[in-house]
Amino acid sequence: MNKSSWLLISLISSGVLVYGQNGGVIIGQDPNNKNITTAVPFLTITPDARAAGMGDVGVATSPDANSAYWNAGKLAFIDKGYGASLSYTPWLGKIINDMKLVHLSGFYKINREQTVAASLKYFDLGDIQLRDGNNVSLGNYNPREMALDVTYSQLLTDHFSIGGTLRYIYSNLTGALSNNNDATSAHSVAADIGVYYTKPFESKNATLSLGASISNIGAKINYTNSSNADFIPTNLRLGGAYKMELDPMNTLTFALDFNKLMVPTTVPGSRNKPLLNGIFGSFSDAPGGWQEELSEITISGGVEYWYNNTFAGRIGYFYEDQTKGNRKYLSAGVGFKYDNFVIDMAYLVPTNKRENALAETIRFTIMYVLPTKAKEEESVTD
Repeated sequence: MNKSSWLLISLISSGVLVYGQNGGVIIGQDPNNKNITTAVPFLTITPDARAAGMGDVGVATSPDANSAYWNAGKLAFIDKGYGASLSYTPWLGKIINDMKLVHLSGFYKINREQTVAASLKYFDLGDIQLRDGNNVSLGNYNPREMALDVTYSQLLTDHFSIGGTLRYIYSNLTGALSNNNDATSAHSVAADIGVYYTKPFESKNATLSLGASISNIGAKINYTNSSNADFIPTNLRLGGAYKMELDPMNTLTFALDFNKLMVPTTVPGSRNKPLLNGIFGSFSDAPGGWQEELSEITISGGVEYWYNNTFAGRIGYFYEDQTKGNRKYLSAGVGFKYDNFVIDMAYLVPTNKRENALAETIRFTIMYVLPTKAKEEESVTD
């Protein structure tokens, strides 16, 4: 199995390069396309329907059972005792009918200041026919990837918290083929760190929240027996959210996120950079200078409306520069809450003129949460 075959699978799994850049071609052939590529791009796919309905924002929105993915620091502010969430996304349905993403998460509030969580993200790439460099069939295979997380979040003050996540990453794109001796499954360990600040303004019936998170800080991944290895998608996310209570029955939240991959710009030789050099050098290594560096930032914005804490409506927009993938889409979603259950749905609509394999992506999330117990309301510092 040659290296290009598993790289193609990896690019398809990300949804970054699969939509047409040039007349609907699945893998773009535009010479101006300067996409940044990494291993295990499934780590960057939005897992839950709430965030997806708001244009993929989440670093500073109110905490819920999926907060560890967006910002581990948020979990300390969750106002429930414990809960779990299950999300399901049929992925790239426009071109593939058996690819899916499943995300299972849960949290437990130890006391007023401490919360722990765990999650499993499973990505099934469906049944794929593999061929070698001579176009000889290597048979059918079902590539799959997963990430297993544990998270701890700590309240430091009444308005500020910090959190961290440890992650085990497993990726098997071609390694199970008996006649494929030069490809193996890949493993890595990574960490996230996030901070969260939230401040209510009682005079305005509003709350301002700010968040920052660096995710997937970890070792490079190698799919072959060679010495070459690929960066995983270390990502910096900054954002804010402003929630307004219009009246006792209606609330409105505006949220905005900025994302920057902290990996080398994809140019010859970039894969060989040392890990820390690649991460910290990612802010100044683009051949086009600061203009190209700024083009590597994606922007997500969204609005969430709640009526009587029972029904939610959401809308959002995601923007990526044309030379860095050209993902541009609107998203919309709804949420329903009854007793301790929450059901969320989201739908994606591309706004670029050419065919987009992400079109009509739909996500489902079901969440179950229980109120805080008396023990969990205690403070360890009292």
